[in-house]
Amino acid sequence: MATNKIFQGRTIVLATMHGKEKVIAPILEKELGVKVILPQNFDSDQFGTFTGDKARTGNQLEAARLKVQAAMKLTGADIGIASEGSFGAHPSIPFIQSNLELVLLLDVKNNLEIRGHHRSSDTNMSGQHVSSAKEALEFAKRTGFPEHAVVVRKSEKNNSSLQKGIRSEDELIRHVKSLLGGFFTKKVYIETDMRAHMNPTRMEKIAHATSDLVANINSTCPDCESPGFVISDVKTGLVCGQCKMPTESPSAYIWKCQKCDTEKTIPRENKSCEDPAMCSRCNP
Repeated sequence: MATNKIFQGRTIVLATMHGKEKVIAPILEKELGVKVILPQNFDSDQFGTFTGDKARTGNQLEAARLKVQAAMKLTGADIGIASEGSFGAHPSIPFIQSNLELVLLLDVKNNLEIRGHHRSSDTNMSGQHVSSAKEALEFAKRTGFPEHAVVVRKSEKNNSSLQKGIRSEDELIRHVKSLLGGFFTKKVYIETDMRAHMNPTRMEKIAHATSDLVANINSTCPDCESPGFVISDVKTGLVCGQCKMPTESPSAYIWKCQKCDTEKTIPRENKSCEDPAMCSRCNP
């Protein structure tokens, strides 16, 4: 049941061409009481692709913002949603890759921009050079093939021979053999297809980010009751349980309203001191 009434009964355009409505629409329609529609003839690839044949426009947030603005312009909607993913080193776990999903809501009627996020180290993103169809199949099966699609190309940065969305052994073998049949070609490059509709693992993370968006929408400002009262900053200095000196760990979170600029500093719950293992003095 919707808890934030300013969205109830409204139509939201979802800026996607990769099937994200399968996980985003049911959550928004159930929790916010909205109707989700798709823009016709919408090309989200114009804002960047995971395979690099089209560079992303701006950073993750900027690309999502451009997507939703384009979809709203195309349909005339005054409220829209876009999702954008990124992959890279985990910010706090060394040597681990992570997937950060962003789901962005823009509401021009109420002058609101609200975000949902989900970060996970559960990702199959990978790639390698192979010298045979057998090696290509071994790689693909390790990464969840055929439920998860793969991409094949002549070399890691060569987009002219790019084949996306491969989900059958016959198709994979055919493409790999064809590329290996070229002059002076001893190896080709295979990688996971990270587009949402080709990657169930990533689609699951987008659903989590959507749920986070709903939670942020339903977090209302204590003064003006506007949605999107969320953590905007972190106050460090949680004291070490052993030496009693401040650490770099969060001691409180700063919550802010984007409409009236109300701020509240709220101490961490259930944690009055930090483990000495996390203290740079006790565990240098």
